[in-house]
Amino acid sequence: MFLESISLFNYKNFSDARFELDAKINCFVGKNGVGKTNVLDAIYHLAYGKSYFNPLSVQNIKHGEDFFVIEGVFEKNKRTETINCSLKKGQKKILKRNGKLYEKFSEHVGQIPLVIISPADADLITEGSETRRKFMDSVISQLDSNYLHQLIQYQKTVSQRNALLKYFALNRTFDGTTLSIYNAQLAELGPQLFEKRAQFIAEFIPIFNQHHQAITNSAEAVQLVYESHLNEGNFLDLLQEKLAVDRVLQYTSVGIHKDDLAFQIDHYPIKKFGSQGQQKSFLIALKLAQFEFIKKQSGVKPILLFDDVFDKLDEIRVGKIIDMVNNDNFGQLFISDTHPERTEQVVKQTNQSYKIVHL
Repeated sequence: MFLESISLFNYKNFSDARFELDAKINCFVGKNGVGKTNVLDAIYHLAYGKSYFNPLSVQNIKHGEDFFVIEGVFEKNKRTETINCSLKKGQKKILKRNGKLYEKFSEHVGQIPLVIISPADADLITEGSETRRKFMDSVISQLDSNYLHQLIQYQKTVSQRNALLKYFALNRTFDGTTLSIYNAQLAELGPQLFEKRAQFIAEFIPIFNQHHQAITNSAEAVQLVYESHLNEGNFLDLLQEKLAVDRVLQYTSVGIHKDDLAFQIDHYPIKKFGSQGQQKSFLIALKLAQFEFIKKQSGVKPILLFDDVFDKLDEIRVGKIIDMVNNDNFGQLFISDTHPERTEQVVKQTNQSYKIVHL
């Protein structure tokens, strides 16, 4: 699978642009601020129905304009797939596949397997547990549409339960019968999602370790640890135990919506005890493992976006990535960089076809 061409209208800094693409390697080069990352984000947008860098869709419209349109033509299983994503101010975002409108964006997830590696991935280490849950959910959802459906239902039920807890506090009342309905729904959905996350992590860890060892020459011991309240006991019992706390807090304090994926080096948090270089290696191994996991499970090589990573990596890590490309592990690759000469020197070593676009 690969992206043949992409068109951007009023997307971020682009008024009207079209790019014909190489089936293997595409490099967008130029000074900072010319839109290199924006092109990669547009490709991500077509795969996920949203921006990787700015979740507020209306802010992706070019200043002074009322709408944006992105259209990509993909070759998938020897068939042409046209994906169109558009937004007009004051209206809902529209996502189409081959001219047919998606009623739910969740129906599109997994159609275009894609992994992005970006300096923004540092949020996975520095930010709270929600960022790492989203990483887990994103990988699993690309391969399991039922998981995504269950997750949406679970999140909706948590929101409804939280609204009820706020109502109880505001009106100084309590209705155990209504609350028990939400508890029962959570107790049904939560363990199913927990088991799928646990299974994913168990299969993901060996792949992650393999990539991390390759990048660092096995110099460091790192760990991924799945942390969940459901490791502690029955979900329904936990909801009952925390009821008094939840009534005070006015939200649901226990459940898989509080899960975390701990990133550790020598069993200590990498956020506090890992150097900048160690954190970079960890994140690149994580994303390459995401790529490998999706490829293994789906049988499709995901599109891989490298946003400004050559500027952040030393020669050893760049060399490891080149080796992987030479081994034909990758499908289509997109690179953004500020140094055209460096980029061309790197991609020439891959012995693959490539295209360099100067912005």
